[in-house]
Amino acid sequence: MMSQNRQAARDRSDAKTDYEVNVRAEMEITAVHAKLDLLREQEWLRLLLMLEEQKRTLESINARLGSLESGAGRE
Repeated sequence: MMSQNRQAARDRSDAKTDYEVNVRAEMEITAVHAKLDLLREQEWLRLLLMLEEQKRTLESINARLGSLESGAGRE
């Protein structure tokens, strides 16, 4: 009977330790998810800025081509 009580106490202690480890692991996983979300958002913003720059460059090229074509048509 005493042996069973000691085993039950060890089991409760092990269960408590397992629970605490699981809670800490869940907190760490949540923190990693938050960091990944932030990095993903920063990457999307960087890509958006690159696309905007490419659009401005393309518009500039198109404007130059348009002025060259209109100049060549007058000859």
